Amino acid sequence: MASVSNKPSLVERGNLRFLIIDCPTDSNLEAYIKEMKSNNVCDLVRATPSNYSKERVMGEGVRVHDLHFTDGEPPPEAIINGWLKICATAFGGGGKNTDKKAVAVHCVAGLGRAPVLVAITLIEDGMEPLDAVSLIRSKRRGAINAKQLNYLQNSYVRSKKGGCIVV
Repeated sequence: MASVSNKPSLVERGNLRFLIIDCPTDSNLEAYIKEMKSNNVCDLVRATPSNYSKERVMGEGVRVHDLHFTDGEPPPEAIINGWLKICATAFGGGGKNTDKKAVAVHCVAGLGRAPVLVAITLIEDGMEPLDAVSLIRSKRRGAINAKQLNYLQNSYVRSKKGGCIVV
């Protein structure tokens, strides 16, 4: 059986649990499904176009969402809103995550788009941007490039009304 290309990274804070992975292929998809099952993944977000079988993942009871955006760029507001809605559903809108559900997210290498989405949720949950990036980097070395860090630190503004404001 094929294995995952790079070790998945579990990022946790309170009731939030994220599994950051690189992009599976049809040849190693079973290994990724095994990782998702062992981490109680309920949703998989694909931040990049993917060629592996979406139906195979859904057959395991995992909801699959396509939220593609350009590599190295900040996510558009529609992508952020879709992402935050998935997280709110998965984690009970700020309630207890007693089932220890996780949301898996990937881009190509799991170093840019996927960690940025996770950082946005951590910021929405009250973390300072640099603390969110540090937490992610402690689990996923090389995550979030300088341009993405600048966006999270200087352009993404946490909303007090539960949504996001992009300036």
